[in-house]
Amino acid sequence: MNDTILIVEDEPKIARLVADYLSKSGYASDHIDHGNAVMEWLEENQPMLVLLDLMLPGTDGLTLCRQIRERFPAIPVIMLTARVEEVDRLLGLELGADDYICKPFSPREVVARVKAVLRRSHGITSADDAGSEGDHLTLDEDGWRAMAGSEDLNLTAVEFQLLKVMMHSPGRIFSRDQLMDHMYRDHRIVSERTVDSHVKKLRRKIADVWPERDIIRSVYGVGYKYQPEE
Repeated sequence: MNDTILIVEDEPKIARLVADYLSKSGYASDHIDHGNAVMEWLEENQPMLVLLDLMLPGTDGLTLCRQIRERFPAIPVIMLTARVEEVDRLLGLELGADDYICKPFSPREVVARVKAVLRRSHGITSADDAGSEGDHLTLDEDGWRAMAGSEDLNLTAVEFQLLKVMMHSPGRIFSRDQLMDHMYRDHRIVSERTVDSHVKKLRRKIADVWPERDIIRSVYGVGYKYQPEE
């Protein structure tokens, strides 16, 4: 992954303005103005973040967001949209956008959101880094393992999926319904208490290794979030 931010936007003036503000904040950027060119570019370049417009010629932003999540799950995506009614879908687990910004927007707001998402994304440490980051929570997605330092948490498949979803969006609050949608892809009917039970077991396994840490937090009346320690 390189240090470039990819701007996917078909309006040249908006793209140039965002690129200028990113440059002033120390970020390099590249620009693509057609949806059909995005995935091929990502195969070659893998940026640190994608700013993705919803309405594009060719492949639309919603489809691209889904494809990016499937192919490049570690790359954060911020959606740019003038369609406020799409916000729930943008942030839904099925698409997995990390954040969204409604048009018209201030370029300063874009830079602030980029910085916030990049800070949150640092909460995930890859398994390749586990040897040097012994006090971090790491995911081995190929092996379906979660490691607290050098300790395997021995998670069930559902617990691993639950942790993975929250770790990919640190600080974001997930409702129980959203977590259920991702835990059970067959859309079986389960109660909210089922989610609570899985979260409780997940927290207990983490606490067995790190009793002093509280990284899976309850948000009263809303749901749960992963909050890595600063």
